[in-house]
Amino acid sequence: MNDSQIAENLAAVREQIAQAARAAARKPEEIELVAVTKTHPPAAVRAAMEAGQRIFGESRVQEALAKIPLCPGGLKWHFIGHLQRNKVRKALPMFDLFHGVDSLELAEDMNRIAEEEGHRPRILLEVNTSGEASKFGFKPEALFAQIEDLLALPRLEILGLMTMAPLTPKPEMARPYFAKLRELKERLEKAAGICLKELSMGMSGDFLAAIQEGATLVRIGTAIFGERSRKE
Repeated sequence: MNDSQIAENLAAVREQIAQAARAAARKPEEIELVAVTKTHPPAAVRAAMEAGQRIFGESRVQEALAKIPLCPGGLKWHFIGHLQRNKVRKALPMFDLFHGVDSLELAEDMNRIAEEEGHRPRILLEVNTSGEASKFGFKPEALFAQIEDLLALPRLEILGLMTMAPLTPKPEMARPYFAKLRELKERLEKAAGICLKELSMGMSGDFLAAIQEGATLVRIGTAIFGERSRKE
């Protein structure tokens, strides 16, 4: 895909985000767009940057290690995939926010390595709102049981929650899973006496429903960059 098409797609996605926000009586600036560049080359990142995009998402540590040094500086990188525990040390210095912290064990590893390396990771806790066995994430009841242990990890800054809805034939069918995450956030804030500012939910096929249910971060790749350049 050429640079002008990426710029056009980015502008269209931003307008859709703004329209969805206004329809939900929200301000468009409440929603941040994470442009997902996994499998796409540094040239695609550069084209999006030149069109005003500053936050990018990657889901594989090895790919990010190779790609990020070839991209322009001054960008923010979010890790949006499942972080393997043996990749934590390499990942911590690269990413501004980790969307998918999906277990207490992973959080404990991140905290320990962050202490050793002098980092203060900003994280979101991934919740499996659909109950699908194929998806990572805390079960809602487990998150309530473990939230005090998570909050006790001094190097981690927990900013909010993240989820992935099941693949559905209609975007509107994803809405209940987004609503469930928002409701869980509200219950968790009250139970633990904390503020969880961020809700990362919604991708290219369902981000409009996610915004209507309170998303503050939407993770969009295909609608901006086209189909992935290779199969995962």
